[in-house]
Amino acid sequence: MSESKIGIGSDLAKSDAHVISPEEYIDAPELTDEFFERATYRINGVAAPKPKGGRPRSLRPKTLTGIRLDADILDYFKAAGPGWQTRINATLRAAMERGS
Repeated sequence: MSESKIGIGSDLAKSDAHVISPEEYIDAPELTDEFFERATYRINGVAAPKPKGGRPRSLRPKTLTGIRLDADILDYFKAAGPGWQTRINATLRAAMERGS
């Protein structure tokens, strides 16, 4: 650590070495699912809706489909690496927009 840094005023080695005893757990309540269900979520001090897990919903969601392609076409798109399905989608979209 650089000598120019300001100390934080605590002994981190002592804190790291401390082993929490069962008696110390008495002061801390158990965090249950019910606790989190009743919690008020805040972002920058302002109440916010409960966060939803996962990725945000797409404005244009994809539809799972099965399509048969010639092997050489599939090999061509896969040869460029990951993202081949996205590239096929982009190629089909360009053809659709051209009206072909």
